Amino acid sequence: MLTLENDIMPSAEQWQAVIMGMRNPMNSWSRSDTHVWGRGNIEFGKSDIDLMQRLVKSGSDHAKFLRMLPVMVTVNAPLYWWKEYDTYKVGTTANSCSTMHKLTAKPFELDDFSTDHLEDPSTARSLMNKTIEVLNLLRKVYLEGNTVYEKHSKKIWYEIIQLLPSSYNQKRTLMLNYAVLRNIYHARRHHKLDEWHLFCDWIETLPLSELITEE
Repeated sequence: MLTLENDIMPSAEQWQAVIMGMRNPMNSWSRSDTHVWGRGNIEFGKSDIDLMQRLVKSGSDHAKFLRMLPVMVTVNAPLYWWKEYDTYKVGTTANSCSTMHKLTAKPFELDDFSTDHLEDPSTARSLMNKTIEVLNLLRKVYLEGNTVYEKHSKKIWYEIIQLLPSSYNQKRTLMLNYAVLRNIYHARRHHKLDEWHLFCDWIETLPLSELITEE
């Protein structure tokens, strides 16, 4: 399971600045035909789109302008997906919900995990429910203590962390750019994880997404 929300695209002014910068090497600013007007309105010109596409097809060295197009989005996804996403570190920033500080802030529930591929009823789903039950027992001991362990025992905290399934969902707000998204799209478009398909479907909705998706 993966959800995306609160996505923010490059502004019209950012697009205009990037396009003019893209034309710096050949001093071809006068050939720009993209128009920006009012509050954030933009109409991309045919000449500018053509140049962007040609630069993208010439390779990443020529398509440096993609690195200057920022995209922000909040993603809620399981830890097993974040483990693969974390390979894309160059040119990105993220703020995540903290498992270090807030993991025990609320009882564990089935909705906290990606279980969309666990059939109901099934042995796997039963094991997940049992795991959640044990996690909540450990959480209670961690928060309240008992006759053996004092409140906020580090040993109990470690038991929770090490028992936590990789299907646990974590929310992160990401700052990306078109160049990073292009790398992601072509590396993950046909990945076996459904979460990557959902992420790539979202990429296809971005303005001028063909700059990302074209071979």
